[in-house]
Amino acid sequence: MQRSSAYPDDPRIHVDADHLLRLELHSRALSFLPRQPARSILNGRHASRLRGRGLNFEELRNYQPGDDIRTIDWKVTARTGEPYVRVYTEERDRPALLLVDQRVSMFFGTEVYMKSVIAAEAAAITAHRVLGQGDRVGGLVFNDTSVAEHRPQRRAAALMRFLSSIGAANSALHAALNPQPTVTLNDMLSEAARMPQTNGLVCLFSDCDGLDEKSESVLRRIAVSNDLIVFNIADKTAKVLAPDLKLTVSDGRDQIEIDSADPKLSGKIRKSMEDRLDHLHTWSRRYGFPVVPLTTAEPALDQLLYLFGHRRGQK
Repeated sequence: MQRSSAYPDDPRIHVDADHLLRLELHSRALSFLPRQPARSILNGRHASRLRGRGLNFEELRNYQPGDDIRTIDWKVTARTGEPYVRVYTEERDRPALLLVDQRVSMFFGTEVYMKSVIAAEAAAITAHRVLGQGDRVGGLVFNDTSVAEHRPQRRAAALMRFLSSIGAANSALHAALNPQPTVTLNDMLSEAARMPQTNGLVCLFSDCDGLDEKSESVLRRIAVSNDLIVFNIADKTAKVLAPDLKLTVSDGRDQIEIDSADPKLSGKIRKSMEDRLDHLHTWSRRYGFPVVPLTTAEPALDQLLYLFGHRRGQK
């Protein structure tokens, strides 16, 4: 896939694998482990705490002075007449699955960046940190018609292939695209839910276009067994439509002209966006997964550092 010729070198419009690779340096201040800065959006005060790595059962052995009494196996103790404890070891790593939305709806931005760029950067930063923590990372990079699947691995070469898929999908986006959509957001959520994964980290980087009532059950299934984080990427037009905005919108088959000067039409669009966010935040509270709000107004790295508890300008 070739980079769009209209803006060949503008990182606000398109990013490639080399750009995403360079984000690793400044991303080291972030963490996806349970211990979070006090102001982090992933702190327990704001959302359910991250599980971290799970525990593997190692052995049963006799109780020794200093053992945590919470590890006593009372059934074995009652059967043998001697206190026994269950010994666990921490899992070496845990898988992280990143869902990266690069559909045509993401190729939009009225401030500084395209939503597709913020999604690509945020996903790359997350991938760097997951691998840096010693965990496996992979994901699904999807557009309107295709999906690139990367099984979680703990290898730099696998990370590079993942970043290359993101860069290729991002570089292929351009304003003249008019796909016949065959891939939906619910398809990708369902695919993530089907993958044999527990106690993992699942991150969605998307504007959540296509989120509906059917999405709730899939998000619940993912959140029950894993740490789920939804990075919701929005442009300011999600809240306020400019009064002189004129757009042509297509679903791949039909298209309509949108004139924000029409109060009825702009009101319906605004309500639709608000309803989608209301659903997402309701499910967030109900199933205990955080929603991380990202905008097209500033670089993804700056936003993530601030949301994860660092002061503005602190790297």
